[in-house]
Amino acid sequence: MSALLHEFRATYAFMERNANLVKRYWTWELVWMTYSIANSLSVSYIGLGMERLGGGQNVDGRYLVLYLVIGTLIWRYLSMIFYWITEVISIERWEGTIEYTLMAPIRRLTHMAGQTFFAVVYSLLFTGVILMVTVALFDIDLSQANLFGGTAMLISGSLSFIGLGVMGSILPLLFPERGAQMTHVIIALLLLVSGVYYPIDVLPPILQKLAVFSPATYVLDGTRGALLQGLPTRELWQYAWPTLIMGIIAIPVGLWIFGQAERYAKRTGKLHRNG
Repeated sequence: MSALLHEFRATYAFMERNANLVKRYWTWELVWMTYSIANSLSVSYIGLGMERLGGGQNVDGRYLVLYLVIGTLIWRYLSMIFYWITEVISIERWEGTIEYTLMAPIRRLTHMAGQTFFAVVYSLLFTGVILMVTVALFDIDLSQANLFGGTAMLISGSLSFIGLGVMGSILPLLFPERGAQMTHVIIALLLLVSGVYYPIDVLPPILQKLAVFSPATYVLDGTRGALLQGLPTRELWQYAWPTLIMGIIAIPVGLWIFGQAERYAKRTGKLHRNG
């Protein structure tokens, strides 16, 4: 019992460290929040723009706005989880603690758990602020939406992106100079095939086949069904179970891959602070 309590305390310590980083660099957080809100609103206004360009005929601008708002917010949430986890090594290098953290007698699972819990909480709060601003500006009516079902879809999709983030975190570990930038390739490919801003039906057949392997595809379809169509929660299971299976597979595989990469990095002397 004492060992388990020790692991919980260690997990919380990593969460607290990240919270202190956010407080220390609050001006950057303010800049990033402003950018994220402006970016989300810019994408969402495309819906009203299409209605204006189409002369208002056969184009429901309000529906397009809500479609784009949902896609933008979901993608913002999932990508933030991904980036927070992939930056687990970059943060250590940034703080000059990479040798101490990775050589400390602590389970890597505990380390990753602290990073993951913080990433989920931070992403939910961050996305919630953007949602409130968006709803206020566009006067969106969510009275008929299944908010509980939409939230459940977000949580289920978080698991798979946690696993992908753990896998992606080996890039900054193995490639100190440009590893952090290399993680953008993963998120860009997922953005392309997942139908964030458009139905996947418009993609070429080969990309539609790849969309089946993206957890974001199911999260987007399920959340849009809950919020746009008001689907009951039980009917969202068809979208939730693929993301849960992906997460159950991706998290342990990601931890195993990271463990192999960590041993290689220690053996080859890649745990230096400057990249």
